[in-house]
This record gives sequence, C-alpha cells and structure tokens, in this order.
Amino acid sequence: MTQTTPDAPVRRQRAQVKVRTLRTDRWWLVPLLTFLGLSSFLVYGIWAIIDNSYFVDPYIAPFASPCLATSCPEGARLFGWAPFGDWYALPPGLLILGLPGGFRLTCYYYRKSYYRSFWLSPPACAVQEPHGKYTGERRFPLIIQNIHRYFFYAAIVIGLILAYDAVLALVHKPTGLGTWILVVNAVLINAYTLSCHSCRHITAGRLNHFSRHPLRYRAWTFVSKLNAKHQPLAWASMFSVMGADLYVRLVAKGIIAFPYA
Repeated sequence: MTQTTPDAPVRRQRAQVKVRTLRTDRWWLVPLLTFLGLSSFLVYGIWAIIDNSYFVDPYIAPFASPCLATSCPEGARLFGWAPFGDWYALPPGLLILGLPGGFRLTCYYYRKSYYRSFWLSPPACAVQEPHGKYTGERRFPLIIQNIHRYFFYAAIVIGLILAYDAVLALVHKPTGLGTWILVVNAVLINAYTLSCHSCRHITAGRLNHFSRHPLRYRAWTFVSKLNAKHQPLAWASMFSVMGADLYVRLVAKGIIAFPYA
C-alpha cells in the first residue's frame, strides 16, 4: 500500500489492473442482466409516451399520471384540473416522466448500475475497464448528478399522486385486479422514494445530537431501515410501475377484459 503524507500529491487515477481479470466466476452476468433490465425500462417508457390508451375508468396508467391538459379524458385529470389547457396536446407522459425519470437517473444505486452495465466503469470489481482516466462527478455532464436531492422532492409528489390514483380505484372498484395492482405499485414506488439516501440525509443526516430531536431521530431510523433495502426496492418498483402501466393500457385497449379487470 502506498502511504501519503499531508504534503504529498494525491493521485487522481484508477487503480491499474494489468490483466483483464483473474476472476473465474461469471462476473459479467450481473452487468449483463442489469443492462437488459434497464434497457427494457427505457424501451417501454418510450413506447408508453407515444401510446394514447392510458385511461379506463377508474384506472389511469402510472406513466400518464397526473394528466393535466384538456386533451386528457375528464376522469383522468387530477382533481379535474387542466392547468395546461388546450395548448398542450402532446402525450401526458412527456410532461411528467422527466420528474420520476430524473430521480431514478440520478439515484445513487442506479448510478452504480448503469455506470457498470452501460459505461463499463468499471464492469465489476477486479476487472479491467476500458477507460484511461477518471474525473468522477466533478465535470459536465456527470456533475448534474448532484441535483438528485431536488428530484427527490418531485418524486415525493409523484408518489403521492400515484397513491391517490390507487385510492380512487379502491373506492370505485375495490374488487378489480387493476385496483390492487395500482395499490401494490403505489406502495413500492413510495417505499423506494423514501428509502433514498437523500431522504435519509434530510430527515436527520445533519444532526449532531439525536437526543435533542427525538422525532427526527425516529424518522431517520425508519428511513435507514428502508435505505438498507434500497437496491431491491429500486428493481421491484421499476418492474411494478411497468407492470401496472402495461396492465391499465391492455385493459383500455380491450385486450384484457373480464368481470374483475
């Protein structure tokens, strides 16, 4: 190990692995599965944006909620609002998907996932990477990752709206399969949002004396337990929101049609 003194220059480069890897396990499997999983989410999201079958009373597809234009079906509008009026005729997903999408894109866990699976930076521990130097997240475009905490506030709002949609479905169609799919999705989305590292820091991360702030300490303890499950919640909520969104669209298209849909 190289020792440094306070006056010694700090080396700002990756640890150099001279061979591709000495690992004999299937180290490439996790990056590959991550790549396929995240790619499926991106492909589905693009399709969902251009698809117009996003509402069938009382269900609204999560990728289209909230729907805030007069072009939206009346029952799909949040509280009946249409603040964007007639001038906005584009798919509702274009209006709001940037908020939860930005939250996931800048999420600490997802950063690790796509850095390894898409950029191979590095692809796995003790595996040689193709990049010659490393500048961290101090320069454009990766410095934008620092606005994650602001996307967190937007994600909280979107999570509450999805919970509201699930409650409406529960009130109007309590026996519907789609109702319970939306409920489960709302629970997972909000659990993932609250398990965020930024949420943990906001609740009590800057406190020096927990004893002086017992309520914030309890909130921090709860969020810390969720934070330990951040990775599985990230994947579970990603597939649940895709599944819930697809289910509503299939019902709206008439592909799924049975008494308790």
